[in-house]
Amino acid sequence: MMIHKLSLKPYQGIIHRQRYSTLQQVSAITNGVIGLVHLFYGIWILEEKLRKNQTASPLDLWLLELFQGLTWMLVGLTLSLKFKQIPRAWLRFFSILIFLVSGINFALSLFYVIVSMHLSFKVGVDVLSFPGAILLLLCTYKESKCSDTDREINESLYAPLNGDLNKDDSVSRVTLFAKAGFFSRISFWWLNSLMKSGKGKTLQDEDVPMLREEDRAESCYLLFLDILNNQKQKDPSSQPSVLKTMVLCHSREILISGFFALLKWYFRSRLIGLKVRSLLTAAVYKKQLRLSNSARLMHSSGDIMNYVTVDAYRIGEFPFWFHQTWTTSFQLCISLVILFRAVGLATIASLVVIVITVLCNTPVAKLQHKFQSKLMVAQDARLKATSEALVNMKVLKLYAWETSFKNSIEGLRNEELKWLSAVQLRKAYNAFLFWSSPVLVSAVTFGACYFLNVPLHANNVFTFVATLRLVQEPIRSIPDVIGVVIQAKVAFTRVLKFLEAPELQSESVGNRYSDGNRRGSNTIKSAEFSWEDSNVSKSTLRNINLEVSPGQKVAICGEVGSGKSSLLAAILREVPNTHGKVRFCSFF
Repeated sequence: MMIHKLSLKPYQGIIHRQRYSTLQQVSAITNGVIGLVHLFYGIWILEEKLRKNQTASPLDLWLLELFQGLTWMLVGLTLSLKFKQIPRAWLRFFSILIFLVSGINFALSLFYVIVSMHLSFKVGVDVLSFPGAILLLLCTYKESKCSDTDREINESLYAPLNGDLNKDDSVSRVTLFAKAGFFSRISFWWLNSLMKSGKGKTLQDEDVPMLREEDRAESCYLLFLDILNNQKQKDPSSQPSVLKTMVLCHSREILISGFFALLKWYFRSRLIGLKVRSLLTAAVYKKQLRLSNSARLMHSSGDIMNYVTVDAYRIGEFPFWFHQTWTTSFQLCISLVILFRAVGLATIASLVVIVITVLCNTPVAKLQHKFQSKLMVAQDARLKATSEALVNMKVLKLYAWETSFKNSIEGLRNEELKWLSAVQLRKAYNAFLFWSSPVLVSAVTFGACYFLNVPLHANNVFTFVATLRLVQEPIRSIPDVIGVVIQAKVAFTRVLKFLEAPELQSESVGNRYSDGNRRGSNTIKSAEFSWEDSNVSKSTLRNINLEVSPGQKVAICGEVGSGKSSLLAAILREVPNTHGKVRFCSFF
C-alpha cells in the first residue's frame, strides 16, 4: 500500500499517550495478583463453610478476606498508576499506612510460624503482601521525584508563542472526559456539566465541548501513519497490513473494552469505532488526492463518497459488535457446563442442535457475503449516476434529458433493490433459525432426558429453564452479529482495495534550491507519457525533449488535440512517465 508519508519520525506533537514506568507496571501487576489471591482465598473459605456446615457464619474470616482483596486491588492500582485526580499527599499517606500495616502483619506472621512451627496459606499470603507494600512505597516516592524533575525542565524550557495565546479558548472547551478520573469515568460524572447546561437551555454549538486530542481525526490518522511507517521500516519487502495497523493503534482500548465486555463496553467500543472511522475517512481523503489516472477510472467520485459515508461507517460500527462474537460463545460454553451438571448426558442432545444450527447457517452466511458485495457495487453505480445528474443538472434541463436519466437511475435503483431484498431475506432466515433454536434445544433435551431415564425434579428443571432463558438473548443476537461482521468484511475489502490503488509518480521531483543561481532545470529527455499507466504501448506523448531553465518563459503552441494540456499535466506529474528520463524541480 502507498500512502503519503508526512514524517519518518514518530509523531509527538498532538498524540499524548500516558506511559507507565517498569516500576509502576510491576507494582500494579504484583498488587493486583495479591488482591486476587485474597479474593480467591475468601471464596474458597466461603465454599468450604457452605459445604461442611451448610451456613456462611461466622462471617469474620471469609468476609475479611474478600474485603481485603478488593481493597488491596483498588488501593494497589490507584497508588501504582497514580491517577491525576488524587492529590500526591494522599498517595504518600496511603502508601506509608499500607507499608506500616503490612510490616506489622508480616512480623506477626513470622513470629507465629517460628513459635508454632506451622505454615498455613493465610500466613503465606500475609508474608507476600509485604513486598507489594514496599513496591507501592517505592512507586509513590521515586516516580514523584521523576515527575517533579520533568516538570521543572519543561517549565524552564517552554516559552509560549503568540499563537498559543489564541488556543486558550479551545483548550478550555475540551471535554471533561480528557481529564476525568477513574471514578468519574465509570460513573460518567464528567457529563454532569453538559447535562446541567442542557437542562437550563437548548444546547448550541459552542456549548458542546471539543474532542480530546487523541480522539480527533488528525491525531488518529497521524498515529495510523506512524505505526504503518514503522511496519514498512521493519519489513520493506512486503506490504504492511492495514487491519493489523488499526488494531495496533487501538490495542489498549480494545483490551480495556474487552475487559468490561459484559459491563461498561458500550461507551468504550463506540469510542474505538469513532476513532477507526475518523482515521479511515482521513486516509481515504489523503489517498484520493494522490490517485493515478488509471485508479481514478476504477474509483469514481461516487465510489469514494461511498467509501467515506458507508464503508467507513460500517467498519466503525464493527468494534461495538466485536466483543459479542466471543462473549456469546463464552456464555454458551458456561451454559453448557451448567446444563451438564443439571441434566447430565442429555446435554449432548442440546449440543447437537447447536452444531446443526451453525452448520445450517454456514452456506447462508456465504451467500449473504456474496449478495452484500453485489449490493455495494449496485449502490456505487446508483450513487455515481445520481451525483453526475445533480452536478450536470443544467445540461440535463437544456437538452431535456430528465426522463432518460430518471429511467436510468430508476433502473439502477431496481438493481440495488434486488440485491437488498436478497440480503434481507437471508437475514430473515438467520433470525428464524436462531430465534427458534432455544425452543428446539429445550424440546430435544427434555426428550433425551426421557429416553436416557434422567430424573427430572424441581432442582434440575428449574436450573435448566433458567439457564436457557439467560442464553436466549445472546443466541438471538447472533444473526445481527453475523450481518455486521459480513458488512464490515465487505466494507474493509473495498476500502483496502482503494488504499492500495496506484498513486501519482513523485520520484522525479528534485529538491528545492535556496540559491537562485544554483537552481536546477526542468528536464525531459526522450520521454513518453501515457494517461493509462497500465497500458505502456498506448502512449499519449512520444519522444518528448524539453529543458526549461529557472526564470525562463516558455509558450506551448499546437493545434487542437496535439497534446498541449497533456504536456502541462505531465509537468504537474498528473500523467505517468512510461519511458525516458524526467526531472522536475519544485521551485515553480
